[in-house]
Amino acid sequence: MKTPASILEVSGLRVTRDRTTILHDLDWRVRHGEHWAILGPNGCGKTSLLKALTGFLPPSAGEFAVLGQHYGASDWRELRRHLGIVSSAIHASIPLDETALETVVSGRYAQLDLWAPVTRADATAARRLLREVGAAHLADRPWQLLSQGERQRILIARALAARPRLLILDEPCSGLDPVARETFLHFLNALAHSPRTPTLVLVTHHVEEIVPCFTHALVLRQGAVLAAGPLAQALTGPVLSQAFGAPARLRRLQGRYRLSVRLPAHTTAACS
Repeated sequence: MKTPASILEVSGLRVTRDRTTILHDLDWRVRHGEHWAILGPNGCGKTSLLKALTGFLPPSAGEFAVLGQHYGASDWRELRRHLGIVSSAIHASIPLDETALETVVSGRYAQLDLWAPVTRADATAARRLLREVGAAHLADRPWQLLSQGERQRILIARALAARPRLLILDEPCSGLDPVARETFLHFLNALAHSPRTPTLVLVTHHVEEIVPCFTHALVLRQGAVLAAGPLAQALTGPVLSQAFGAPARLRRLQGRYRLSVRLPAHTTAACS
């Protein structure tokens, strides 16, 4: 079978609910070998886009395809297996006494609150994935005793257990302290260089979280694409100024980005 040219292809995607358009004719293509960051302010459409791609928010117009298979023309339950997702929304669905190893195994069966018996093959595969994410020592630790950063690594291993072709990380640094965040981002950058790692999509508000492994950016504003493409083209001061609605200066130092925002005078006066 011929390998599709794109992992993900979105064309004219529109989502309208209660006469309100949430996503406006969005076009986006993710090709093999690319890692993307999705950036934008609160309410820009990031969450709605993820819900549409995972089949939980049916589009009003347009189309999208994963590995050449189109939504509506293929069994989306099967196609969704190619889309791994790590989100804080999953945290509350994991039993507090479930061990890290069991959580990883649950990804093989697309279950939350694992009820299938863990076979020797399951355990072996789960331990390998835990080693890959630097969490082998956590295999027998229950969920309630894991830190936020440890939980994120376990959820990545869980997503990888299903062998996805695209792994979406939905604000994975939310709730992490500065040291834990940098530790996690260093891990993520290393993970991207593993030959078994799928295409990564990082959803974030913060350019500081875009580590060197990411090659492209999709910037959203009010449900529409403001910029999309290689980082050097899509991630600029003028683009981010427009996205966040305030003058912004973007700097890059040693492969990492820094964004400074100049607030209007009346805003700073109100805070004094």
